[in-house]
Amino acid sequence: MLSHITAKLLIVDDLPENLLALDALIQGQDREVHKAQSAEAALSLLLEHEFALAILDVQMPGMNGFELAELMRGTEKTRNIPIVFVTAAGREMNYAFKGYESGAVDFLYKPLDTLAVKNKVTVFVDLYRQRKGLDSQLQALERSRQEQELLLTQLQVARSELEHAVRMRDDFMSIVAHEVRTPLNGLILETQLRKMHLARGSLEAFSPDKLQAMVERDERQINSLIRLIEDMLDVSRIRTGKLSLRPKLFDLGQLVRGLVENFTAQASALGTHIDLQRCDGLQGEWDEFRIEQVLANLLSNALRYGERQPVEVRVFEQAGMAWVQVQDHGIGISGVNQQRIFQQFERVATQQASAGLGLGLYISEQIVSAHGGQIQVQSEEGKGATFTLQLPLTRQTEQNDQERATSA
Repeated sequence: MLSHITAKLLIVDDLPENLLALDALIQGQDREVHKAQSAEAALSLLLEHEFALAILDVQMPGMNGFELAELMRGTEKTRNIPIVFVTAAGREMNYAFKGYESGAVDFLYKPLDTLAVKNKVTVFVDLYRQRKGLDSQLQALERSRQEQELLLTQLQVARSELEHAVRMRDDFMSIVAHEVRTPLNGLILETQLRKMHLARGSLEAFSPDKLQAMVERDERQINSLIRLIEDMLDVSRIRTGKLSLRPKLFDLGQLVRGLVENFTAQASALGTHIDLQRCDGLQGEWDEFRIEQVLANLLSNALRYGERQPVEVRVFEQAGMAWVQVQDHGIGISGVNQQRIFQQFERVATQQASAGLGLGLYISEQIVSAHGGQIQVQSEEGKGATFTLQLPLTRQTEQNDQERATSA
């Protein structure tokens, strides 16, 4: 485990022969010896390398070993390097006391005891390598702890997302069960009523006018079921990236005009009307079926939540985009709900009963986005809402004219 750790040793002596002798004495496979003939040269090496041990000669010209040791102890990078002093002076000079006072861990007198020097250096090399190995393990543990914290955070996020998905699934199933049951209950009641009339022989219940009303009621319930199924299929197509568009050139104004006419009966039944204030002819390449689906959803919502007030529709061009605005004067939408209504299973209204799965605006926004456009809403509670559909205009007809003129 420690075999890859190399200990660097520093020896400082003003005599080259002493350096060579000490170098030969302390060399080893797990060591790298650096030599300096002055305190100044030693300082340069100390700032460049990390040393396991420094062996300093006490008596050197200029800055001596004690002064070098004091500088080392005053510097953060070199403060903890073990220092061993070496001197040829006699013991009577009492250098050892001063050496230990300067922070030395040992003091050696020349001539050196070869075995003692080797053993002392080996001890400090082993201590250094063990400390570095421990530091490496601590760093690895810290990295592992950080990775575990990151993993735990990711797991918590995944758990939160999963819990949200489960709640959405449960909400979705609850909404589907409720919404599907409504038209089915209507069909079941109609069927039971007709069976009862037939069992009693009450054929007058099937007069042409009553039969016509029955068929119309059945058609409304069946269309409601079809709409719910289509919404669920569209969500599935969007999630899997399979919502296909079939663009073709058509007049957006003409499409809106036809839709307004189709919604006239529904508006009249609610005691209101749709006011087509402006309807410019705008040619563009879009998926006509999908854009009609979006606009029908906006008109249906405007009538449903418009508090029986007139709904205003405008079609015009602005900033190179085709704009369709559908404005009602009903219950309005709060600022908080404006951020939610384009999400799945969210309802526009909170106080009124609202049919459907809460998918209409979500699907509409996805369709418009796929066309490179956007839907925006401006509203205040109690002051109605204005939904604006923006679609990029394609100048396909102008391009075709230019191509024909060029070829001619």
